Amino acid sequence: MLYLKLFLTFLEIGAVSFGGGYGMISLIHEKVISYGWLSESEFLSFIAVSESTPGPLAVNMATFIGSSQGGIGGALAATAGVVLPSFIVIIIIAALINNLLKFAGVRAFLSGVRPCITALIIGTAVTMFLSYFIGFENIGGSVSIDWRAFVILALLADLNLLLKLRFHKKLSPIVMIVISAALGIILYGI
Repeated sequence: MLYLKLFLTFLEIGAVSFGGGYGMISLIHEKVISYGWLSESEFLSFIAVSESTPGPLAVNMATFIGSSQGGIGGALAATAGVVLPSFIVIIIIAALINNLLKFAGVRAFLSGVRPCITALIIGTAVTMFLSYFIGFENIGGSVSIDWRAFVILALLADLNLLLKLRFHKKLSPIVMIVISAALGIILYGI
């Protein structure tokens, strides 16, 4: 029964999400927290691990969450659920892409969805910032600022800005992950 619930939950997320993994984070968060599969801090950790591992964010999230709930079977069920809608849509689009973009309705639909995706990503980022950096989870709740997280964020932002201004290059996401992991080991201890 759990495998079916994982499959159907991630099938729903995969079917109604636009904008890739970042657009899915808010939907995954809503479902996972409401089912009690993860706590808020576990969810944030899963995002960090999903970002740090190769592959699409949504697939990694589904795999990790499924695995935490139902082992290998749960991981397979959740991953299959999140991937199936995209797989079917891509197959259809690949066959019809040239004809679809000719229609004004399709172009209008895609133009209308873009701001929604941006809002979902920004909303998720603000929620994660408040929860992780400030420790603010609900009105009336306590606040505990994580100064180490701010130090890591500031160092990465400064390094990225320095590289941009001095060498006209951005810091590689892989290098950022390695640096933040090293800083995490130093600041949070092993």
